[in-house]
Amino acid sequence: MKEEVKEVKGQVMQTIATLMTTAFGLIAALAWNETIKAFITQLFPKGSGLTGLLVYAVLVTILAVVATILIGKAIAKPAVQEVRIVE
Repeated sequence: MKEEVKEVKGQVMQTIATLMTTAFGLIAALAWNETIKAFITQLFPKGSGLTGLLVYAVLVTILAVVATILIGKAIAKPAVQEVRIVE
């Protein structure tokens, strides 16, 4: 019974840590969102709303794809090499 309680407590702590990390990630994403929008607003005059939104969407999509690829490579397990011992 004690081991089950320890296991559940560990799972709860891991879930809380995951939620907190996700929350900080969301805050950072929102900050970057505002920064990119301000940058696009500076680049394009007021009358070109659709163009600015399109550029913003393309930039964010490219950034998301590149970040996803880099994160995937960083956490990928290295390939297992077969080792043969020859006597």
